Amino acid sequence: MAKSKKAVSCPVESTLRVIEGRWKVLALHHLLEGTKRFNELHRLLVGVSPRTLAKQLRELERDGIIRRKVYPEIPPRVEYSMTPLGKSLEPVLLAMGDWGEAYAHRIPTREQ
Repeated sequence: MAKSKKAVSCPVESTLRVIEGRWKVLALHHLLEGTKRFNELHRLLVGVSPRTLAKQLRELERDGIIRRKVYPEIPPRVEYSMTPLGKSLEPVLLAMGDWGEAYAHRIPTREQ
C-alpha cells in the first residue's frame, strides 16, 4: 500500500517541510554567502556524510530553493547556488539565527 503524504494546512508547516532535515538549514546558510561546490559544502558541514548531503541538496533542488549546475569537465564540476526563491528564505534563516543566539541558553540540550 502506498504511503500518502499529509496535506500541508499551515504556512509555517510549508516552510518547515522545505527546510526540515538536519543539514539543509546549514547548507543554505553557507549558500547565502555565494556559490559552493559539493566538496566545499561537505567540508563546511562537519559530520555530514556525502550521501546525506547529496540527498538533502537534491530535495532543496527539487523544491526550487537551490540550483545545481554541472560543468561538462573531467572530473565533473558541480556547483550549487541559491535561486531567487531560495534567497527569499534569507530573512527567515537570519531570524532563526537571531532567535537561537538570544534564547539558545534557555533550551535544554538533547542527548543524541
